[in-house]
Amino acid sequence: MAKKKEHKTYRNLKQQYPEYLAAVETLGTAVRHAGPLDEKVVQLIQLGAAAAIRSEGAVHSHTRRALEAGATREQIHHTLISLTSTIGFPTVVAAISWADDVMEQ
Repeated sequence: MAKKKEHKTYRNLKQQYPEYLAAVETLGTAVRHAGPLDEKVVQLIQLGAAAAIRSEGAVHSHTRRALEAGATREQIHHTLISLTSTIGFPTVVAAISWADDVMEQ
């Protein structure tokens, strides 16, 4: 399995605050395993949330994670266009472009 690509800022935080990042990662693991949703569904939900808060970095991260969990390009796009009436067309288009950045690599 290939090593996960870490964003520079994330890597720097991990070096500067290792206990903090360990706690964040532990929380993320606990949340993903707390209920009946599979990893792909959890990552698609988090992708939608990342789009809603207009976080390009989080959209990149959750697109990668959704793909790793078995999501298809069509499922990722459908997740994002499903948000149109909630977060608006311009925000959805931006999120799709950020997701495509990852999927076109």
